Amino acid sequence: MMVAATREDERGREPDPTVAGIETPTGTDPTAGTGAEPNLHAMTRITLRPIASPMPLGFFTVAISSVVTSSLQLGLIDGAHRQAVALTVFSAFVLQLLVSILAFGARDVIAATLMGGFAGAWLANGLVTSTDAHGGGQVLGVMNLTFTVFAALMASVAKPKKVLWVLLLIAVPRYFVAGLYGLSGAAWLGQAAGALGMLLAAVAMYAAYALMLEELRGREALWIGRSGHVREAMHAGLADQLNRLERQAGVRRTL
Repeated sequence: MMVAATREDERGREPDPTVAGIETPTGTDPTAGTGAEPNLHAMTRITLRPIASPMPLGFFTVAISSVVTSSLQLGLIDGAHRQAVALTVFSAFVLQLLVSILAFGARDVIAATLMGGFAGAWLANGLVTSTDAHGGGQVLGVMNLTFTVFAALMASVAKPKKVLWVLLLIAVPRYFVAGLYGLSGAAWLGQAAGALGMLLAAVAMYAAYALMLEELRGREALWIGRSGHVREAMHAGLADQLNRLERQAGVRRTL
């Protein structure tokens, strides 16, 4: 989203509204020398650039990476292959960071923050596991417990997006148990974290597929469970979509 303020030149032709900045060439300001305040609303153009939803990619990445890491915790992948698992989930960091950036551009702070958080968690997990850093298990345990708090806070604001809310309700105990496993090393906690990770992957896979079908068909094909302002955003008219746009991040002066 870009903000551009433009003025008509002497021939009445308006410059390209995608060029940011306020142009004030000599002789073109109708209020120059009059002491009158310029009409900023008439001068300002706010350009929105539609994008394809990045959320299916984000959810598919959560699903695939969770299956890989959970398979290690459940013993489906031999513990001797921990480094290979770590290198595999490193791609999740790259993809989810991309999803986060695109979601910020689409003005969805909840989705962007969540995907950015997952990206950071995958990166830390991959680096610590691949290097077999001393005390890595305990450090990852603390990180996972902290991520539990992050997921709980995200769940408290994500309820209007029901499928995302359900995903977070599973992520909270999954990362909590994983944190306890990292600190204690108890094998049964690792298996419990792995089982919850598989459940998390299943919900993430469903969410990705449902959102992708919705994008393709232009309507809700599978249950997503939007409510409140989130549902209004999907069905409201253009005027309602742009309501209070001037006070949103990227337009207002400060974050």
